[in-house]
Formats: sequence, C-alpha cells, structure tokens
Amino acid sequence: MIRPMARSDKSVVMELIEATAFFRPEEVHVAEELVDVYLNHPDQKDYDVVVIESDEHEVAGYLTWGETAMTVGTYDLYWMAVSPRHQGKGYGRRLVEWLEGRVREIGGRLIIIETSSTPKYDPTRRFYLGLNYREIARIPDYYQDGDDRVIYIKRLV
Repeated sequence: MIRPMARSDKSVVMELIEATAFFRPEEVHVAEELVDVYLNHPDQKDYDVVVIESDEHEVAGYLTWGETAMTVGTYDLYWMAVSPRHQGKGYGRRLVEWLEGRVREIGGRLIIIETSSTPKYDPTRRFYLGLNYREIARIPDYYQDGDDRVIYIKRLV
C-alpha cells in the first residue's frame, strides 16, 4: 500500500534513509528537513511525501515529489529510498509507477529525476533506465569533483 507519510512514520523513514548508506550526512539532514516541512506545514504545496508498506505493514520505502516551479505539467522525483531489507522486491518500482500514475491523474506531462554519477549509484541509474527513463543531461563535477549530476526524464503524454 502506498499512502501519505504520517508523523508516526518519520523515525522509520529516517532510519531507512541512513541504512541505505547512499546519502552523505548533509543529504540526510536535507531529507529530514523536507519531511519536517511536509509534516509540520500540511498547507505547503511544494512537495508531497508518500510511503510504501510491505506485506507485513511496515514502511519499506518512501518518495518525495512535487511540481517543478515555473513549469506547466513538469514534476520532480526529489527523494526516494527503499530499506535495504526490502530492496529487490519491487517496492521502488511500485513507488515510481505510483508517481507516474498520480502525475498523469493531475495532468502532468513530464517527470524529472536527478542522481549521482558515482559507481555506488550504478544500480540506481540502471533502475531508472529499466523504467524507461532517459538520460537527458549530465553536469560534470556538480556534486563534487568526479561526481556528475545525471538527469533523467520520462514523458508521460
């Protein structure tokens, strides 16, 4: 089941973000800031946060997404993480497919995803390619020297 993130999910979501070992401490901090804004300011419209539950009804992953400012029908997948215990079981795929369906429902036309070029992110990049996202751009040394920003898109209409 995919549902809006609840306040009671925060500690589990933060634990799974850290458990993936993909994010630097400052990135974990930013992810937590976004979760806090989402939970503490339900009237904000910049982004939404959803979680996916496992068959055992525990939070297996989460996704932060929102409309891209100053665009018409473009949406960003900002953050996504699946607990290492649940990786490889289709939860990430279901989250992205849910997002695509939701964006279609609200008249969206394009989803943008950005990630790192480091070898640690090879599986992440293959994952997006496997979901028919297309690498559209790379910004060399964006995150730090040797770590490019890789941008993927998927047109929905």
